[in-house]
Amino acid sequence: MVSIIEYEDQYLNDFKRLNLEWLEKFNLVESHDLEVLNQPREIVIDRGGFIFLLKDNDVIIGSAGIYKVNDDEFELIKMYVAPEYRGKKYGEILLQHCLEKAKQMNASKIILYSNSKLQTAIRMYEKFGFMHVEPINTPFETADIKMELVLS
Repeated sequence: MVSIIEYEDQYLNDFKRLNLEWLEKFNLVESHDLEVLNQPREIVIDRGGFIFLLKDNDVIIGSAGIYKVNDDEFELIKMYVAPEYRGKKYGEILLQHCLEKAKQMNASKIILYSNSKLQTAIRMYEKFGFMHVEPINTPFETADIKMELVLS
């Protein structure tokens, strides 16, 4: 049975492993990524954000989070589903969960940074209504795409 759980420190290695898998595959690992992956509690959760993990029985198979930019805006971060679990809409389920949490937190907008190599993810974001905006002042050198979704 697949479920979404909130991040706990016992899942640090799973969170890192999953996200390094896709970042390394596409040659997108940056120091900012490593900070979040090594210290998700300090960088994301303790600053008002959330990290969610997709769990199949006792195995962590995916992740997604929302980083609090300010009182009105969150950034979608570290979204990934392990390859052997794809094609089951788990990415959409994680994304919907993040959007609902951002709305609960009274966010008016959610943004994301991505790379044009990640076409499957970009199509999913577009399907959910994310719009492309100019990727200026991105925290990532490899981010050539920025998208946003107005929530309210």
